[in-house]
Amino acid sequence: MVMTAMGNALANNDGTVSQKDIDFYGARAKGGVGLIITECAVVDERGKGNTKQICVYDDKFIPGLKTLAEEIHKYDGKIAVQIYHPGRQGISVINGNMPMMAPSEVECKVVRQPVQAMTVEQIEDMVNKFINAAVRIKSAGIDAVEVHGAHGYLINQFLSPYTNKRTDKYGRSLENRMRFLEEIVIGIREKCGRDFPLLVRLTVDEFLGMAGLPNEGLHIEEGVKIAKRLEELGVDALDISCGIYETMNVAWEPFSYEQGWKAHLAETIKKSVNIPVIGVSVYRDPEYANRMIEEGKIDFAGSARQHFADPEWANKAKEERVDEIRKCISCLYCMETLMNADIAGSSAQCAVNILSGREGELNDFKKDGAQRVVAIIGAGPAGPEAARILVKRGFKPVIFEKSDKVGGQLQLANKPPKKGKINWLIDYLKTQIEKAGIEVRYNTAPTVATLKELKPYAVFIAQGSNPILPKSIPGIDRENVYAAEDILSGNAEIKNKKVAVVGSGMTGLETAHYLACAGNEVSVFEMLDDIAPGLFFQNLIDVMGHLNSFGVKFYPKHKLVEIGEDKVVFENTQTKEKSSREFDYVVLSLRRAPNTELVDEIKAAFDNVAVLGDAQKAGKIRNAIESGFMAAYEL
Repeated sequence: MVMTAMGNALANNDGTVSQKDIDFYGARAKGGVGLIITECAVVDERGKGNTKQICVYDDKFIPGLKTLAEEIHKYDGKIAVQIYHPGRQGISVINGNMPMMAPSEVECKVVRQPVQAMTVEQIEDMVNKFINAAVRIKSAGIDAVEVHGAHGYLINQFLSPYTNKRTDKYGRSLENRMRFLEEIVIGIREKCGRDFPLLVRLTVDEFLGMAGLPNEGLHIEEGVKIAKRLEELGVDALDISCGIYETMNVAWEPFSYEQGWKAHLAETIKKSVNIPVIGVSVYRDPEYANRMIEEGKIDFAGSARQHFADPEWANKAKEERVDEIRKCISCLYCMETLMNADIAGSSAQCAVNILSGREGELNDFKKDGAQRVVAIIGAGPAGPEAARILVKRGFKPVIFEKSDKVGGQLQLANKPPKKGKINWLIDYLKTQIEKAGIEVRYNTAPTVATLKELKPYAVFIAQGSNPILPKSIPGIDRENVYAAEDILSGNAEIKNKKVAVVGSGMTGLETAHYLACAGNEVSVFEMLDDIAPGLFFQNLIDVMGHLNSFGVKFYPKHKLVEIGEDKVVFENTQTKEKSSREFDYVVLSLRRAPNTELVDEIKAAFDNVAVLGDAQKAGKIRNAIESGFMAAYEL
């Protein structure tokens, strides 16, 4: 089992390894991972991806790396440091406001930063920076170095004909495009010796067809040739991936990508070389990953986000506690927060594991509950998370749930196509409740009197939110008007009809997908200027791809003003013109409001009350789980 590289924005601002880094990686080593590969580390002062990233371009970074190695070795683990330069995918403003160095002046269509083609002298200097970084890593007692030749960063840019338009010895033929990487590998071997493990991470297919460029870039055929040449050069193992920023979703997959979808890439490389191959492919189930190894498709099962979601994944697998694993649900909240880390002044965060990146900060679980009762209203996802932490602290939580299931809004979020991974989180919450012996009173909405019978030390209100249906809109109460949750819950079934979905947040878009799969002709209306305002772009790209395949139509700048028997009236927010369109049904996916039922009465009746999750403010999965965790931690 390998924890592959993943940015976390935990390093100190000066690029040194932080105590947060040590706690973060140490928890994964303690959790049983065989090999941990750090986030990509910076070899050049003008080559940072964010402001809180591990750096290795100077000897001053060696002590921190040494401390990190010692922490991993405490648990009999091994650690490699991945070295890279972002090239054209870097951000100018955090690199001295200078153009980003790259093999050619080919701007990245995602970050859109100024690019400067490197001179031969600059290339040779950069080769030495990679080599010297590896020397420092070895001197710090790190077990191996991984050279990052994947995901569209500088080395990948030299390898790919899409980004390498040079006509000198570093361009045109594959032999020339490989020269930059070859010189780095040869130099590291010379300076670090044959006994120092050297890995290379490779994008073996850029999947540029997904970006409308089917004949551009690297394809698996050249990926095989690169892998073979690296074996000849004495590389010890290959870490196989795919994609660049323009095809980001194949490298860091959203919900819809199934486990094992790209396993064929590592398998193809493994058949072509005799050195070990690390494979990544949304591996979440230990049994599945183990089968990939048994079938000879990979030598090592790699994942980054799964170990972010559950540092104990490896131990739970080895101890046959697979049902207790907190699986990564591929929601990409980690990527969203990583990309916003410099602006927000925070680090990458996990939607389902509040401790990720805060292992040293939130490690004092006081055992002072003394079996005092805490009543929790609502079973998901804030309620069960709170209950889990309360049990750790010695409290006795009692959960009231008005339905017969754990999960709350998750029981709707799992219904759209491609959203089955939400069931992993539901199963985890349910297992945690059962393993801890937590009492859950299903089909029960408590009264204040019921709660008083428990004589609770505290009451946590996690009763969710309700859809907003504006009464000011004429026709909102018609029989052909539904809320999105009516559709997703199965309370209303619409097939082969013309449907207007009003509201283009994630729930609206996924409801549109659900309806389109049922044979409906779907149009999505949004009153703001853009479809899906505020939605993380990777998730937007993913869901829009599915919706476009069904021919769903989109109408931004359209405000719903009236619903008739078979016509719906919208106002163009820009021109103020009104238009009438024929639809059989209208499905509303507007904002949600906290469920305030009994909140005031409960606050008046009890001294210690906390309102959690959507009941406090409608938000994302992370918001709900974090509110439950922190309320229980701080009680």
